Amino acid sequence: MIKAVFFDLYHTLVRYEPSREELTAGFLKEFGIEVSADALRRPLVAADEFIYREMSRLPLGRRSDEERAALFLEHQAIVLREAGIAADTRIAAGLLGKMQRVKMDLVLFDDVAPALTDLKGRGLWLGLISNIDQDIGAMLEGLGLPSWLDSVVTSRDAGASKPRPEIFLEAVRRAGVAPAEAIFVGDQYEVDVLGAAGAGLKGILLDRGGYFAEISDCPRIRSLSEIVGHL
Repeated sequence: MIKAVFFDLYHTLVRYEPSREELTAGFLKEFGIEVSADALRRPLVAADEFIYREMSRLPLGRRSDEERAALFLEHQAIVLREAGIAADTRIAAGLLGKMQRVKMDLVLFDDVAPALTDLKGRGLWLGLISNIDQDIGAMLEGLGLPSWLDSVVTSRDAGASKPRPEIFLEAVRRAGVAPAEAIFVGDQYEVDVLGAAGAGLKGILLDRGGYFAEISDCPRIRSLSEIVGHL
């Protein structure tokens, strides 16, 4: 029996507004590169996978300014390569600079409030597990998430980042449930789903864009409303 459901934060519960793909397409146009926002969605997912793997290996807070800059530059370079755009380092660096200067708000996906309200009404423990090494209390308050969440565990709290089992095990310990009694929902296959499975939780891949059709060894959902089918 499932007693707790845990969630990743970025690209699972919250998204950027305006979207990164819209901003990236607009900035690339300034460099004379025409590409649609839609064509950049999957490349951004691939670039995010790189960043999350690197953060799990060594958190950003433990890296030098130069190391962080190199990581984010490579993130932009991956976006361009995955989109089939032949671009040099100058364009990747220019794109990074523009993205770092623009203001993006964090907003909840449309399916978050109804899904969390439903799950909460079923008596489930709801929690957040995030590879963030700073205090996010004010951010979560601004999003209204504490009204649903029973616990928040970050990499700073656990002393470990996803996909390492320690962060998942700290979350289930706080919930007072066994790993097998918990689900973890995230948008990254390796970091979220395989990490959760390695700690004994049931990992569910949230694939809003339908980019991971080749993944068949775990439940894959397009909306948080589908979680109830896996309880």
